[in-house]
Amino acid sequence: MLHSDHNKSTVAPRPDDFEKKRVLVIGGTLFIGKLLVAELLKAGHEVYILHRKPQHPFGKRVHNLVADRNSTEEIRKVVGAVRFDVVFDNAYDWERGTTGQQVEATALIFDGKISRYVFMSSVAAYGDGLNHHEGDALAPDDHPNAYAHHKAMSERALFRLHQRTGFPIVTLRPPFVYGPGNPFYREAFFWDRFRAGRPVILPSEGHRLMQFVYVKDLVDLALRVTEQRNAVGHAFNAANPKPVTQHELLAHLARVAGVREPQVVSVPREMIYRAGGQVTGDKLYFGSYFDVPAITQIITKAQRMLAFKPTEFDTGLKITYKAYLNERGHVKPNFAFEDELLGRLSAAKSIESSRSA
Repeated sequence: MLHSDHNKSTVAPRPDDFEKKRVLVIGGTLFIGKLLVAELLKAGHEVYILHRKPQHPFGKRVHNLVADRNSTEEIRKVVGAVRFDVVFDNAYDWERGTTGQQVEATALIFDGKISRYVFMSSVAAYGDGLNHHEGDALAPDDHPNAYAHHKAMSERALFRLHQRTGFPIVTLRPPFVYGPGNPFYREAFFWDRFRAGRPVILPSEGHRLMQFVYVKDLVDLALRVTEQRNAVGHAFNAANPKPVTQHELLAHLARVAGVREPQVVSVPREMIYRAGGQVTGDKLYFGSYFDVPAITQIITKAQRMLAFKPTEFDTGLKITYKAYLNERGHVKPNFAFEDELLGRLSAAKSIESSRSA
């Protein structure tokens, strides 16, 4: 289905030196995109969003363009003759994947017509490894993780286009994004268990490193790169400077929730896998995708070029926890798999105890 709804948006009074922009956000109704749209409206810009649904939550202030993010033809038709100053490409199709070819085809629609194209990549684009700088090699085309090689191939295609035509690309590489409105079952996964007086499963010793960025920091950075000319042609890591271990993450989450002594039970990762544990889905045991091999990054480039100052982790988590408490209609947590794991662990300890007796 193709649909275009070009309603006039109203804006608040602006300073005399304000330059109003016409902005397109590809994927503007969830988490990062939703906050980005809100900040663009607050700043007084004219905003369009492109997504697959005929409605969005912003009312008449935002123009609605309905198309499949992976279909170049649909995007070209709904965009039509509308000229944009800035395009934010935030959407990734988690069911089918969004390939480098599809991202490049979308970018070509706007080549020579915009002042900035901001692509939301990921730390996963590096494939694996610790302490990555922006100049490090990205994941190869045959990397086994589809998301990683799609993001890496997309970036390569966009920077090749920049080299050929001067296409005004900027890419951002966030790690785990947290904050109010997170659609992934992550922070809330642990808070649900703390509030229910439940133990939290810790995979093995919880030594895997994790790195985070507060959603507001990421959106602020995305807005900043549209204003700074020296950002064009660059990728930027965007994260809290210091990674945390999984065990440290639990301490942060418990502290902001006022839980002094959280129940943490270490279960060997091998036992979790044998029981069918998954990093997402029905047999989730440690927050969605929160138990994967570490990929970390260095953020000195964004600090130097963009004056990037990330929010303190506990500060951002406190805001997130307050929003979590204010939410209504929480899905009732399912603890069945965790109970199975705890039962297996107890049985294994009993066997070990009997052998050593």
